[in-house]
Amino acid sequence: MKKLSNILILGLSLGLILSSCKKKETREEDTDTQSASESSLATSIDNDMNNIADEAGRNKSVSSFKTTEVNAILSACSTLHFDTLVNTNADSITVNFGANNCLCGDGRYRRGSLLIVYTGKYRDSLTTITITPQNYYVNDNKVSGNKTVKNLGHNTQGHLVYDINANLSILKADNSGTVQWTGSRQREWVSGENTLLWLDDKYSITGSASGTNANGRSFTSIITTGKPLIRDMSIGCRKHFVSGEIRHTPQGKPTRIIDFGNGTCDDQATVTINSKTYTITLP
Repeated sequence: MKKLSNILILGLSLGLILSSCKKKETREEDTDTQSASESSLATSIDNDMNNIADEAGRNKSVSSFKTTEVNAILSACSTLHFDTLVNTNADSITVNFGANNCLCGDGRYRRGSLLIVYTGKYRDSLTTITITPQNYYVNDNKVSGNKTVKNLGHNTQGHLVYDINANLSILKADNSGTVQWTGSRQREWVSGENTLLWLDDKYSITGSASGTNANGRSFTSIITTGKPLIRDMSIGCRKHFVSGEIRHTPQGKPTRIIDFGNGTCDDQATVTINSKTYTITLP
């Protein structure tokens, strides 16, 4: 009888332990998409700085900006200043969005300015472009740091390719913290290079990034091989990536797979964590 009681007690104890473990596993289910959303925010801000430099550098003339036209990124509330840097062969363009939020052609509000320095013509091989934010905000997120863009010339498909390195700090608009983002990427101009229109431009982006999220947790982000990020500059599409995939891994947590879709122009993406998929709205 005593032996039977011991067996029953042991069985109950094991049951309680297993139940406790199961509850603990349920409580610790990882559903946090914040770091993935912040990675998407930084990636988008970084890419948009390129788009602005692209627009500024096409012909280095005010008439090329089409600032009042529907297919331009810049808008009538932005001003442009051209200069040649002393004792250098470089030219600069300051894109000033003003002290108050300026609604741009891609649907984002900007203020402050970007200093863009070119060592040569925008489309010339080996030209280097340096972009420096100056009290610059995007949708009230403060952006500081710098980035360099080097023209690598045309690849075997006849597309211009740019090597891009960025070190950015983004103070979030809601004051919830600062995202530190360092990227090393290549940007391929896959269509629209031979026209003066913006709405037929399309870019393919590959590479990786790392940094810390607003909570101070380090992360790595790698664009999945064979699934580059695609930015379509046509009307209604230019604000977000329309396809591509990022594998985002916060320190000590499972990899998040950020999927920007299959080409549809919208502000939705999915984040998959441990085989469970969540939908997020892109900033």
